[in-house]
Amino acid sequence: MPIRIPDELPAVTDLRDENIFVMTSSRAQFQDIRPLKVLFLNLMPKKIETELQFLRLLSNTPLQVDIQLLRISHHESKNTPKAHLDAFYCDFDDIKEQNFDGLVITGAPLGLVEFQDVDYWPELDEIIRWSQTHVTSTLFVCWAVQAGLNTLYNIPKQTLPEKISGVYTHTTLMPHALLTRGFDGQFSAPHSRYAAFPEAMIRENTDLDILAASEEAGAYLFASKDKRQVYVTGHAEYDADTLAGEYQRDSDAGLDPAIPVNYFPDNDPSKTPVSSWRGHGHLLYANWLNYCVYQITPYDLSVMNPTAD
Repeated sequence: MPIRIPDELPAVTDLRDENIFVMTSSRAQFQDIRPLKVLFLNLMPKKIETELQFLRLLSNTPLQVDIQLLRISHHESKNTPKAHLDAFYCDFDDIKEQNFDGLVITGAPLGLVEFQDVDYWPELDEIIRWSQTHVTSTLFVCWAVQAGLNTLYNIPKQTLPEKISGVYTHTTLMPHALLTRGFDGQFSAPHSRYAAFPEAMIRENTDLDILAASEEAGAYLFASKDKRQVYVTGHAEYDADTLAGEYQRDSDAGLDPAIPVNYFPDNDPSKTPVSSWRGHGHLLYANWLNYCVYQITPYDLSVMNPTAD
């Protein structure tokens, strides 16, 4: 089954070109089925590019998924046309009385910024707390992991002296968990962050299960026992050339960035990188949608059982 997105969303053409089954809103009206309602809070600057990356992964299941794009209210985007945001995104006030099956909160380029200095931190904090009673399962990605840990566990952000950038090998620590069902014993995934996620910090300050980790990059995938909170510290959604674009951007800005590890062939930035994580990314998001959302969420969202504070 497909994802359901607005007819005019730019990602529709790209997804169809990749032979991904997309159902536009107009066609979905004729199906007698309740799709999963998934809210997508996009904090990345290049929102159209990020939409495509995540929609690609959310599409690879037998489930019909109704995507609602969410933006931070009154936050001016410098990299996405206002017309696009007005046409396809809603504000939190528009949906806060509703319940959703799933919520995805993306990363943001705020690794060196303190939470209190982020202009939209109060609203993001409110959305995370709201999700505890209005969303069956929330998926936090990269910087959003730090935000979620701070709001829900009062863990201050941990910042590395140097940015982690590259493709790292991870070990599956709980192979029989539902989220890691089908995972290889080891798999690759990209990281691009200043945030630190040491396993000891997670184990000592939360009741979350660490499902996969990397010796170099730290905890990668961890989740609450009821699967209503899922944290992914890397970027399984990245395209093959995303890290290359970030490296070139920082080089052009005179930042002298380190070459992303295990990424360019022969460690040569002039050579074209090849994705080695796409299969893992599709499986991760399919497992989340199936086991953390579809298998748990009530058919009637109005009777959702809130999580205790």
